[in-house]
Amino acid sequence: MTKVDVLLGLQWGDEGKGKIVDVLTPKYDIIARFQGGPNAGHTLEFNNIKHVLHTIPSGIFRPNALNIIGNGVVIDPVIFRKELNDLKKFDLDCSETLLVSKKAHLILPTHRLLDAASEADKGKTKIGSTLKGIGPTYMDKTGRNGLRVGDIFSANFKELYNNLVDKHKRILSFYDFDYDLSSLEPDFFDAIEVLKQVKTIDSVHEVNKAIKENKKVLAEGAQGSLLDIDFGTYPFVTSSNTTCAGACTGLGVAPNRIGEVIGIFKAYCTRVGSGPFPTELFDETGEKLRANGHEFGATTGRPRRCGWLDLPALKYAIQLNGVTQLCMTKADVLDTFDEIKVCVAYDTEEGRTDLLPYDINEDKVKPVYKSFKGWETSLEEADNYDTLPQELKDYISYLEKEIECPIVYISVGPNRKQTLIRENLLQSV
Repeated sequence: MTKVDVLLGLQWGDEGKGKIVDVLTPKYDIIARFQGGPNAGHTLEFNNIKHVLHTIPSGIFRPNALNIIGNGVVIDPVIFRKELNDLKKFDLDCSETLLVSKKAHLILPTHRLLDAASEADKGKTKIGSTLKGIGPTYMDKTGRNGLRVGDIFSANFKELYNNLVDKHKRILSFYDFDYDLSSLEPDFFDAIEVLKQVKTIDSVHEVNKAIKENKKVLAEGAQGSLLDIDFGTYPFVTSSNTTCAGACTGLGVAPNRIGEVIGIFKAYCTRVGSGPFPTELFDETGEKLRANGHEFGATTGRPRRCGWLDLPALKYAIQLNGVTQLCMTKADVLDTFDEIKVCVAYDTEEGRTDLLPYDINEDKVKPVYKSFKGWETSLEEADNYDTLPQELKDYISYLEKEIECPIVYISVGPNRKQTLIRENLLQSV
């Protein structure tokens, strides 16, 4: 009997999970999304074409991989339909390679309206929502009011829909917010008909059956550990569990069925939207990171906030998830820096600490940095670990010593071929 490997982000999202899943999929029979929704933007690049997936697992471009959208995911039928149509442009037929859990919840047009109304009402205290309706949908899920994919096949689906929409309208009446629901509903119901044509399953049975048949399963996380609803920088977080535990609840997999946990982190840090970010850079160095890394949100298009790598936060995320293997992405973004810094601790009112405090707002913590000499050479042609510049190897060695976890994968460019794998470490894990 095999176990489910989990791949997830260790920062505030945008770590490059989509690319790494794409690199790893040849090893797996099944790729399964377990949380989040179209607020995710997983970017893959091959054959000089960039692909962005929001709901569909990143294994969809591999012909022999089965892709599952688990019960922990929330689905916007309109965005889902667009993703399917975009894939058809590349002659991808998903009819046999994409399965959707009947227990996954639906994002209604009114969920998006509620999201926009709530965010607008917060004014200066807004959390930086993607306005995709994610939060209101999860609120209905936990409030036991939501609609699930399985409901669309019910004879009284329209009645269930209207009952929930009436509830949403009552909530919207408390906001100073204008909307036109009638202009959104035809598209929604058209997309529902498309969703009906996709194979729907009980992902619990499907995934556990695969495990018993010794098939290899990879659970693909969205967002990042520091956006987890319980363990992230609350309230500036997402509405789902983005940690390894979320793979259990979002797919129906027992904790003792989890195998390798592959954590993805950038060689520096980024964040989209509001919330604390201790190592954020507001100077030309931050601008250089943003420009070199093309740091703009795959879902929102918003410029990402950029800063140096935060080691206490990374250690925290590794501990939370029980990470067994690490992947460092975007090392190439640092190619032209003569000095690279890493936050190794924080100065707080209580003294210096290398643990992530409860409150990491900038007025509460000041990062303590260690400097490294940059490699100041292009990594574009690097094809194995041995060909990397010594300065980068020193950087990697220091990180491995501090976080006590092997960095097995190193991404040196956006293309799937620009991923170096340290096979000797992989064999010892």
